Amino acid sequence: MQPIKRSRKHVEEEPTMAEPKIKYDRQLRIWGEVGQAALEEASICLLNCGPTGSEALKNLVLGGVGCITIVDGSTVQIGDLGNNFMVDAKSVGQSKAKSVCAFLQELNDSVNARFIEENPDTLITTNPSFFSQFTIVIATQLVEDSMVKLDRICREANVKLVLVRSYGLAGFVRISVKEHPIIDSKPDHFLDDLRLNNPWPELKSFVETIDLNVSEPPAAHKHIPYVVILVKMAEEWGLSHSGNLPSTREEKKEFKDLVKSKMISMDEDNYKEAIEAAFKVFAPRGISSEVQKLINDSCAEANSNSSAFWVMVAALKEFVLNEGDGEAPLEGSIPDMTSSTEHYINLQKIYLAKAEADFLVMEERVKNILKKIGRDPNSISKPTIKSFCKNARKLKLCRYRMVEDEFSNPSVTEIQKYLADEDYSGAMGFYILLRAADRFAANYNKFPGQFDGGMDEDISRLKTTALSLLTDLGCNGAVLPDDLINEMCRFGASEIHVVSAFVGGIASQEVIKLVTKQFVPMLGTYIFNGIDHKSQLLKL
Repeated sequence: MQPIKRSRKHVEEEPTMAEPKIKYDRQLRIWGEVGQAALEEASICLLNCGPTGSEALKNLVLGGVGCITIVDGSTVQIGDLGNNFMVDAKSVGQSKAKSVCAFLQELNDSVNARFIEENPDTLITTNPSFFSQFTIVIATQLVEDSMVKLDRICREANVKLVLVRSYGLAGFVRISVKEHPIIDSKPDHFLDDLRLNNPWPELKSFVETIDLNVSEPPAAHKHIPYVVILVKMAEEWGLSHSGNLPSTREEKKEFKDLVKSKMISMDEDNYKEAIEAAFKVFAPRGISSEVQKLINDSCAEANSNSSAFWVMVAALKEFVLNEGDGEAPLEGSIPDMTSSTEHYINLQKIYLAKAEADFLVMEERVKNILKKIGRDPNSISKPTIKSFCKNARKLKLCRYRMVEDEFSNPSVTEIQKYLADEDYSGAMGFYILLRAADRFAANYNKFPGQFDGGMDEDISRLKTTALSLLTDLGCNGAVLPDDLINEMCRFGASEIHVVSAFVGGIASQEVIKLVTKQFVPMLGTYIFNGIDHKSQLLKL
């Protein structure tokens, strides 16, 4: 009889969808119904609908975002037909915002699309309260002064801001928000929450009922789940090593040899799985340093102004110190493994029961904290608390520096480090030159190389401006390559469609992360270098 690979499919079937075809089926597999609902409730404002903004918004419209508002005061020019697929020859001379809005609406009639024919810079100055109605503002092709003003406005209104720009063969994306907590961070690689080296009483009791030395019937030894094998082996190891886990390479090899020694025959897949999964025993007990940092944060002391996230973190802190005995709530799922059906089902029930018990404790603690701070004890829903418990080991918190602070109080050490690093010097060079181009425009009422003629003069002026900026950033004596400065002038502040599409795609991806509160958005300034074909993140 061959061992059977047991999985969750044998125990619980996936729910079938009522409709055979779902409009957003593929993306639902990535961020689920909760994420899609968040997208459909989001209201997005786009400032400037050139190719960069149009490409970013196109991806969000196709993804099913709830509402879009396009703000652009310009008209469609003949030159726009060469780099913006959201306008056509009939649009020339008409409102760009109106034309792009109509094209985007055709892509998805479920989206509520509207437009405002006004210059974004004017709106930022004259009507700052306008932005408070949105979930996220995507600001494209803004100069430095407008970026600083808009960032201040959005932070005061608690609106997320994504700054995007494409400039010739270069581009950048920068997120700005006070803080962005992520419960479902969806890490690429993460250890299963099995507690092999720290089993709770019910798991211990179940493991003790299974004898690793069983020989009858012959298949019984091949059907012991690797979770049971490793819990027993970890306990046996601990008895002879003062309760310590294997830590050195030699000890880890010795532990694997110990597991291997329990095999009766070489065709036992369950023992092979146990040897392969032995590294799960070596993982340190308790919560990670990242989660520890989170529960030690000053915001974890809940008050009447605390968000739902921080109330749950406060409850997590209490749980870890008390019922959790140093551990976070159990996730409650187990991976596929070779096992008898009976053992697998019993094991799954034990993990699910523990996860449910931890959830009930957390739910009670959340309610007590809400009462204490004068809030409705039921204001945080059960599904939200359950999701928090399931992902408690994977919690993330992103805090972003104000744009104004980044510009006025530069991180000199970081800038110098990037300039000196051969791999990052190109990205840092473009960061400097994009800011220098804005200074250039403020001084000369045009961008370097924007108009025919005077290229040599523009190159000289841009070089002087860049050197002045480097001095202001505390990098006296630093220089940028002449080739890079020359290329920046050759760009002429143009938006090349292929670059705009790529940078706009990156921006829309970050917007989806921010709206769904899934995956971890970029921390820092993303720079696209089309000359060297590099995408890099500068943490300034």
